[in-house]
Amino acid sequence: MIAELVSVGTEILLGNIVNTNSVYLSEQCAGLGLSVYYQTVVGDNEERMKAVISTALERSDVVILTGGLGPTEDDLTKEVTAQLMGLPLVEDSHSKELLEKYMKQYEKNNPQRRITSNNYKQALVPEGSLVLDNHNGTAPGLIIEKNGKTAILLPGPPNEMKPMFEESVYPFLRKKLPETIFSQVVKICGIGESQVAEDIQDLIKAQSNPTIAPYAKVGEVHLRITAKGEDEKECKKMIKPIVRELKNRFGRNIFATDAEKSLEEAVVDMLKDQKLTLALAESCTGGEIAARIVNVPGASEVFGHGYVTYSNRAKRKCLGVKKVTLKTDGPVSAKCAREMAKGGCIFSDADICLSITGLAGPGGGTKETPVGTVFMGCCYNGKVITREFHFTGNRGKIREQATAHALALLRECIMEGINKK
Repeated sequence: MIAELVSVGTEILLGNIVNTNSVYLSEQCAGLGLSVYYQTVVGDNEERMKAVISTALERSDVVILTGGLGPTEDDLTKEVTAQLMGLPLVEDSHSKELLEKYMKQYEKNNPQRRITSNNYKQALVPEGSLVLDNHNGTAPGLIIEKNGKTAILLPGPPNEMKPMFEESVYPFLRKKLPETIFSQVVKICGIGESQVAEDIQDLIKAQSNPTIAPYAKVGEVHLRITAKGEDEKECKKMIKPIVRELKNRFGRNIFATDAEKSLEEAVVDMLKDQKLTLALAESCTGGEIAARIVNVPGASEVFGHGYVTYSNRAKRKCLGVKKVTLKTDGPVSAKCAREMAKGGCIFSDADICLSITGLAGPGGGTKETPVGTVFMGCCYNGKVITREFHFTGNRGKIREQATAHALALLRECIMEGINKK
């Protein structure tokens, strides 16, 4: 079955917002076994929308549209799609009821704001369509089927679109597919995409069903194993030996076999299992490592202290880095990273402390210490190891890579400590 994605919104074309919806929906369609051949972005223009949606309906079985379902005059996705599919708009009483309930709560929370009558436009739906409740906003979603074609209309904001897709659209599409398709993800850190690809080249060449698809993330490589079968049980049975083989090849570099589990979650789980407390001493990342750790529910059980020591004075005062170290070796050095990690454990009384210091640029680099040079330290059980990294890209990219590699190093250090017990 062929699916096509259409993102509606002039703001996407102007670059005012990043189109994350297409990334998410592409992954979901791939997991369902739908073939996505085209993705299109079209502005809020009626004639251009007609041309794009008409073409999509001609060449694809399922067209998923996001955006343009709001109350304003330029929100035309529903109107254009209904016209192309020859369906009049009628008022949906259930949607109107939910809309009024939402608006009353909105007025209660925002007494200075006035609810306008154009909001009721969102309660109009193509006749005969399946209406999808929006539990996170006002615009309902829609599924329209006619002449063997399916149009699925979803709200543009990701925090509305994703829950609606998972609650309503995914089960709907799952029932339409003739066979079950099931995927499992194996997540790897500590080694690069090219090495992973080389190490599984024989598996990819020999694959038919299941298949393995590698995806590169910042500091991680994800392998999606997908099987087709009569039911989910059969698919899982086919995937199991592939996952076992990947574990044999990549061992401790695999941090998760659950698509929803992040690297920071894996780290927090290990700390909890070992009853360890964590401190972080950050310079160039400015708290980004701590931010990822505290995104994990329950991180407060293991994470107590985070030091952002951006200046030399802060490194000395908060972490006990020696003045002579900063003067002779410099703040971007293995020795500084070592003293930051050790000082973090001492001052916080944590079991383990990860430190990071580096040059994110764009200025400040030298021939000996170019931009992108990053040193990390990890103190555990009184012993400190340090690592040197060299990242490329702009300031944001360097900091992002440093954060991801720091989490991988932290995980590695915890595992080393576990193995030595």
